[in-house]
Amino acid sequence: MRRLAAMLYDSLLMLAIWLVSLFPMVAITNGTVFGAPVQTVLFLELYGFFAYFWLARGQTAGMLAWRLALQTADGGPVSLRQVTVRFFAALLCVLSLGLGYLWILIDPRGRSWSDLLSGTQVVTLPKPPRG
Repeated sequence: MRRLAAMLYDSLLMLAIWLVSLFPMVAITNGTVFGAPVQTVLFLELYGFFAYFWLARGQTAGMLAWRLALQTADGGPVSLRQVTVRFFAALLCVLSLGLGYLWILIDPRGRSWSDLLSGTQVVTLPKPPRG
């Protein structure tokens, strides 16, 4: 459930980013924004969002809110190659109508297809000490 909540949180952030980037395009073109160039910009923003946060801190904002972190299978920081494979594998998970994420329920270690294909894992971080 944590992963799903983090995905929802990140989806709302991406929607906000897309709205901010689409607003000037709509204003400039008088409301006719469509086609491959616009889709390419939105796709690159999506990749950039996840790649930046996964590489910089191992967490997106949604993952931070739900105390989740991304790391390699042996507990280290992820590489750009792993982030890129994970991103495209996550798209495959979504395009398969969530089957890649439902795999978490079958896998003994709770890994999705994107975890398996990229050699990464999502871990739950401990609660910070009260003080």
